[in-house]
Amino acid sequence: MRIIHNLNKYKPFRKKLRNESTEEEIILWSQLKNSQLGFKFRRQAGFGKYIVDFYCPSHKLVIELDGSQHLEDNLNYDNERTQYLNSLGLKVLRIWNNDIRGNLAGVLEEIKHQLE
Repeated sequence: MRIIHNLNKYKPFRKKLRNESTEEEIILWSQLKNSQLGFKFRRQAGFGKYIVDFYCPSHKLVIELDGSQHLEDNLNYDNERTQYLNSLGLKVLRIWNNDIRGNLAGVLEEIKHQLE
């Protein structure tokens, strides 16, 4: 399946999401940007109608940060989104916001493990 990536019609929304990043997104981005883990990451990358938090193109790894809004209310949406991304050959790693705040070293280790 061909990956439909960063459609122009979603560009303003991707930019808005970057400008309104959560504290946890800012913390994780500070560790991912400039290839600090040895791999290039993008923020707010688009795939079809979905915009993901972070994406490593070389390993087709999507990183999604989940907070309380991702509990039961959005479970079906999150599952649909993950299935779509998986159908494109992308692997999705979900990380809880509280793990960014309380165990950043462990989160970074898990990301490195996924990139091996």
